[in-house]
Amino acid sequence: MKTKNKILAVVGSASLLGGLMATVAAAQDEEWDTAGFVENATFVRDGVGLSKFRNTAQFEFSKDMGQKMGLSNFRVSGTLRATYDGVYDLNDDEFGENAGGSRSFQNAGSTTTQAVFGGNGDSPWGTSILGNGGAAAGSPIPPGFLFDTAGNPNQGLKVLGEDFHNPNGGVTIGVPVRPCDKDSRGCGLKDYMDSDLDDLRFPEFNDQLDFIRELYVEGSIPTGDTSELFLRVGKQQVVWGRTDLFRVLDIINPVDYSRQNIYDELEDIRIPQWIATAEYRWGAVGVFDDLNVQGVWNFDKFRPSALGQGGTPYEILGAGSFFRSMNNCWENGCTVSNFVPAAAIGITDDPGLLAADFAPGVIGIRDVNLPDWELGNTQGGLKLEGVYNSVGFSLNYYHYFQQLPVLRGNIESMNAFTGEVAKWDHIIAFDIDFPEVDLIGGSLDFDLDSISTVFRVEATYTTGEEFANTLEPDLYSDSDMFRWVLGIDRSTFIPFLNKTRAFLISGQIFGEHMLDHELQSAPLGNVGIPNWEDNYTATLLIKGWYKSDTISPQIIMAYDYEAQAGTFAPSVDWLIDDSWRLIVGFNIKFGDSMADQQFDDCRSCNPFPPFTATPAHADPLQSGSVGLSGIEPLGRFRAGPLASASEEDEFQVTLRYRF
Repeated sequence: MKTKNKILAVVGSASLLGGLMATVAAAQDEEWDTAGFVENATFVRDGVGLSKFRNTAQFEFSKDMGQKMGLSNFRVSGTLRATYDGVYDLNDDEFGENAGGSRSFQNAGSTTTQAVFGGNGDSPWGTSILGNGGAAAGSPIPPGFLFDTAGNPNQGLKVLGEDFHNPNGGVTIGVPVRPCDKDSRGCGLKDYMDSDLDDLRFPEFNDQLDFIRELYVEGSIPTGDTSELFLRVGKQQVVWGRTDLFRVLDIINPVDYSRQNIYDELEDIRIPQWIATAEYRWGAVGVFDDLNVQGVWNFDKFRPSALGQGGTPYEILGAGSFFRSMNNCWENGCTVSNFVPAAAIGITDDPGLLAADFAPGVIGIRDVNLPDWELGNTQGGLKLEGVYNSVGFSLNYYHYFQQLPVLRGNIESMNAFTGEVAKWDHIIAFDIDFPEVDLIGGSLDFDLDSISTVFRVEATYTTGEEFANTLEPDLYSDSDMFRWVLGIDRSTFIPFLNKTRAFLISGQIFGEHMLDHELQSAPLGNVGIPNWEDNYTATLLIKGWYKSDTISPQIIMAYDYEAQAGTFAPSVDWLIDDSWRLIVGFNIKFGDSMADQQFDDCRSCNPFPPFTATPAHADPLQSGSVGLSGIEPLGRFRAGPLASASEEDEFQVTLRYRF
């Protein structure tokens, strides 16, 4: 059924695209405004080779139609985009149907596994001491430690995190990395991280008709000499906020981070939604130079931000690989390194941690709960915006679903040692959810003429967001969040670089404070919420112009204070003529990597007491973590998007022809 729907969606999308283009082309003499471009973006990553070969065609059209449907200045606008990313064909050993291979998993400090497997004692997928290798060790296999390697073979796998850090010493899982039509393992979350090869190569042609980037009608109703009611309905991006990169107020549209993590322009990676906006514009009124109020109703079916999936070149925080590995664990079973103390299965003379072949239904991600479309699940808010004494301001409220996923425990799973199915505290078995969030916030922008500088400020307060928390029996909790960003723009002459043209220098500082942060010291490490209680990220843009503004070099830098990691991205933008444009640049990471961030990984959560208790547990019959830590899986939240992409240094070339 899915294949049939996919074919119908692609055929229907292509037909609509062709029909719209034909209509617009036939109406050129009716004063349609049209534009567009074709583009190739080729990125090469150090140690990997080709990481992007994205070919894009975009067509933009609009037409003013005067008085229509009771509206003045009635206008139809649209943007259509089609993409083919050839990296899945040209580098299929890394990202396509031949990606991955066979993998083994560590048994840290175990003398028993060294005797069984030889060498360093690493267990091949599906053959650990706690699994198909158990007979060799002479130990009985508990019911929750065995899976069928015929249906879940040691092929097409990577070790979770192997592209970003040395996976030894902590918890790691095998990640199936081939497209879902080539290897369906870990793709059992319907409509979430379940892309097949064509979904990855042609991302706009899907059931949501994402090839329509914009398609809306708009117009106004005069209500006075200077006031009007402005209406817009259709598929669109609604932009709140005044700053770049950081989404403090700009949260109405979800974002597709799978295009290139955080580095693409937001205009290109926001996911358009079917939205209606109504804006009452008073103009100058009272003490205000300008004043308006906007209502936003997102009546589209909820969509979360796209994070990539296991096997794609870009996965922000590596989340796609973690989710896919965990869904495979739930549905098919999996081998997990360094998980169970040898003493837990009666090997008392072995001080090590054993890899375990967990059976299906013990650990992992069971399901994703995407909100159904119904009136009560639509999203919306209000914005009051104006200008007072040359200071632009806004006050904002928005009610929405959290666009980043949260893993909620407290689902029924199997006790790996007894086979009993029940709800267990502190077990790493989850459903994915997207809680409802309320946001209030505001923004300011103003010029200080005395120093020729523009300041931009945004701040928000949210309630209802949820985060991982290893202190809680369900392994998550909610917290109010305060976020802010300060941006500063200044045009400055740098004489030794260019005596006749000023450079743009733009800096931003983003801050985040978690009001209900929980972190406690345990015998083997810290437990609680892995996210930093306070964190700050700074960016700096320096951009210049030469040769009548046809050549524009720039440097973008970003630095995450707590992760102590950053990126340095120099590039040159050459406007060859009115049609051709070439951008050549690098994206280079510096500072700490993901390998420098560890956190409680819940190996010591003792979900099946007393079998999983450690000597550090004061009460072996009480579940709860004693803080044994590793890089995976929660270190990614401390590493952030910069440190978790520390191995993604790239050379980037983009060539665009605009017509």
